[in-house]
Amino acid sequence: MSYGQGGPPSQWDPWKPQSQQPWSSGGRSGSGQSPDWAALADASETRHKRRRLLLIGGGAIATIAIGTAVAVAVVSANGSNQASDPSSQLPATAGLPSATGTVPSFAPTSAPPPLDPKDFVSSAQKDRAPLGPDVLFPGTQLTMGDTVYKKGPTADTRNCASAAKGTLPKALTDNGCSRLLRVTYTKDDIAVTVGVAVFDTEAQATKAKQQADKKSIVKSLAGGGVKEFCDGAVCRSTTNSYGRYAYFTLSGFTAAKNVTEKDQAVFSTGNDLAEFTFRQIRRRGEAQASAAANE
Repeated sequence: MSYGQGGPPSQWDPWKPQSQQPWSSGGRSGSGQSPDWAALADASETRHKRRRLLLIGGGAIATIAIGTAVAVAVVSANGSNQASDPSSQLPATAGLPSATGTVPSFAPTSAPPPLDPKDFVSSAQKDRAPLGPDVLFPGTQLTMGDTVYKKGPTADTRNCASAAKGTLPKALTDNGCSRLLRVTYTKDDIAVTVGVAVFDTEAQATKAKQQADKKSIVKSLAGGGVKEFCDGAVCRSTTNSYGRYAYFTLSGFTAAKNVTEKDQAVFSTGNDLAEFTFRQIRRRGEAQASAAANE
């Protein structure tokens, strides 16, 4: 039987890419065979079933592969390879520091308070350093700022009233003055005498200062090239105290003229010597406090 040049009709298989569907363009001529729609439906259903089976099978294989990988990882982690086991390098529990361990405690300490220099010049019991006009006022001159004062005569008496004038002798005697030191400094035609009265206690010195008034004057000290001053002339005086010492100044002109408020140089001289006296008494306390601290 002859099928023409094309040979026998090819068998259509939906799973073979080279097979052809057995229809022709008979829809136009009416002479061809119409497609088998039932067979096409069955073939499509078969194809979908096979695709579902392939997807299910592939998922199962992937699941098995993942499970195998996890098992291999677990086995590797539990192996004897120390480098892959970070926990193997941690110290044993006994070697770890305990959060509840005992914290060391220290007894509170504090530095002793510094010694107060004033304490050592506030009573005769503590104030034991050597004392005298040349100890309290050393050297031959003193400098306050840019001003240089020349040191003159000095005096030291146990009779305090004999070295004072006006109302000062009574104030010194009533409060137990035991010693009165004096020194005179000069600059040009101005002279100032400093008197330092010594008491046994700070309370006595403070009371003597409070009882002093404008008429409480220390006697001027002349001699050694220093002319008499403040003998009948008006002079300027100051009164103060520190510790067991009360100290006084008397400033005036060596030319025997009165001091007025315009004579600021006289006022400055008296203030400088009063300040220097305070510093010297305080230094005396500082020296004794330092010596006591180092014992």
